[in-house]
Amino acid sequence: MNNFTFYAPTLFAFGDGEESRTGALVRQFGGTKVLLVTGGGSVHRNGSYDAVTASLKAAELPYVELSGIQANPRSGKVYEGIDLCRREGADFVLALGGGSVIDTAKAIAAGVPYDGDFWDFFSTRTPDTILPVGVVLTLSATGSEGSDSCVITHEKGNLKWGNKKSDLYRPKFSVLNPRFTCTLPPYQTACGAVDMLAHICERYFTNTPDVALTDRLAEALMKTILEAAPRAMADPNDYAARADLMWAGMLAHNDSCGVGRRQDWASHQIEHELSAFYDCAHGAGLAVVMPAWMEYVLPHDPMRFARFAVEVFGCEMDYACPERTAREGIRRLTAFFRSLGMPTTFAEIGAKAEDIPAMVAHRGEKPGGFPFGGFVEIGPKEMEAVLRLAAEQ
Repeated sequence: MNNFTFYAPTLFAFGDGEESRTGALVRQFGGTKVLLVTGGGSVHRNGSYDAVTASLKAAELPYVELSGIQANPRSGKVYEGIDLCRREGADFVLALGGGSVIDTAKAIAAGVPYDGDFWDFFSTRTPDTILPVGVVLTLSATGSEGSDSCVITHEKGNLKWGNKKSDLYRPKFSVLNPRFTCTLPPYQTACGAVDMLAHICERYFTNTPDVALTDRLAEALMKTILEAAPRAMADPNDYAARADLMWAGMLAHNDSCGVGRRQDWASHQIEHELSAFYDCAHGAGLAVVMPAWMEYVLPHDPMRFARFAVEVFGCEMDYACPERTAREGIRRLTAFFRSLGMPTTFAEIGAKAEDIPAMVAHRGEKPGGFPFGGFVEIGPKEMEAVLRLAAEQ
């Protein structure tokens, strides 16, 4: 295990009814006027908007609203939120929604006290200070409610980039009520489960030796997601399944499973081009990319993939041919994605093989665009090869 520093200061208020504490928590962390960031109409349908605004009013906290945040969040809303926050004198950013809303809130919070363009924090630097951010989560998926990261698409150039990571981005508090996820469409629940699995796999597939503890933590989380996601989709009101998914999503991405080990992140970097080009859901794009990436890099360490197959999917170990076990694990992962109704082919997300060179070139526009990947180094040729495998599925 490598040396590491782990700092995760977020307060989590988990469970049914905990949203009633939102106003008090904003006050606890110094907020006196709130920018409330939301997405579409789901927060009105699931009751979270009424509950949260009632809590803000009970705490005598004035607030202004920025709504309409969409999936694969855009820079335009970040600029709008920065202007609104400055104009209204808001000193606390509260995200009510899923990962796209939270990521937008984080970017706004970084941009408000900064004299330059917030996009600098996605290309060249980290912030010295940001406004405090709070979260009321309504979608189990990205783990942004406990992470040090966010992803925004800049509309000029259609650049879907992650921020330069900093613990300043970790929310001051996150309210997690699993009931708010019960009204989600099955597709969103499924996309969230894929995203969680991907966050764990990006840490699990490593070249770092002697990481038995975090290996087992990662395997336990993956098995929990494999069990809970089908239950939640079969019975949307299964509170226990929703609760398992909500906490698993946070643990998948607050780096509990990633400390002390070299991480990969190649699947995410490749998928960002799919969702930039086709505006597909992030989880859907990952369901297409991950199995192809696994097939491509499997020869690098067949035993790591064989362990994944045995410990996560219960495959029988073929000691004479570990690669056979490894490939069965990839097959079962793909079958799991399909069982959730996820796309696993280019055609299902509207992607086209003829666009692959353009996607690779677009990736190259990012500062330090190539190489990437901590398990197997991915350059332009390797990225194209992975996408070709995905296109052949």
